[in-house]
Amino acid sequence: MATFEEELKKIHPILERLCNFMILGKKIVVKGSENFLREGPNIIVGNHIGTFKDIATIYKIVPRPVFFTANKLIFDKKDFDNLIRKHFHRHLKSFGPFFNLIIGPLKSRLINFVSSNIGKVGTIPVDLSKKKSMALEKCQEYLKEGKAIITLQGWGRVMSSDSNPYVMPFRKGASILTYKLYRKEGISVPVTPVAIFGTHIPFPIPGKIKVNIGEPMYITDYMSDSLLATVNRFRKAMEDRV
Repeated sequence: MATFEEELKKIHPILERLCNFMILGKKIVVKGSENFLREGPNIIVGNHIGTFKDIATIYKIVPRPVFFTANKLIFDKKDFDNLIRKHFHRHLKSFGPFFNLIIGPLKSRLINFVSSNIGKVGTIPVDLSKKKSMALEKCQEYLKEGKAIITLQGWGRVMSSDSNPYVMPFRKGASILTYKLYRKEGISVPVTPVAIFGTHIPFPIPGKIKVNIGEPMYITDYMSDSLLATVNRFRKAMEDRV
């Protein structure tokens, strides 16, 4: 049986073309690319404001195989189709159904390709409606094997009422994950914070996608008396770094 990395290599040419199409008209400007780790366990944490454009951007700029966490609905063709319909309705309002009809054939090909291959390349399914313990266990397994995982946070939404509408406060998941790995396994996993700006610009309107990559951070530098205090200190420090 082929490894996840081997499966990813097989479809890399298709993914490269698909990513180029997803960010059509956009120029990627990266600051801090030297902060990406090329080997060993790594958690990459970023904001998620542009749905598919965020994923395409990360895939193109990270210099090693990475394993995404993703909504489990994407693994099923019907569920993925419904997810896309809801996305069009949320962003395009009454024009959404018409746009969905126009791109129907292209959308069907995309759904078939993604849903058929997303599990083969090691993507970690996350059930957003329930506790994420199974996903966290899979993340721990990957990290102990020296893999790099990425979690994008924000559900593809811009929070206009927030002081920084494009970079939502980082959630606690990545901080808890690295804390538990250190406490239980003695593994101090570096966490690389990433901030993405510009992917909220609608497809295919021209523009710049700016990506700021912070230096890797370690939970051991923020240890406190309790899990909650440590996690909050670490989470806040990640936000400040990007």
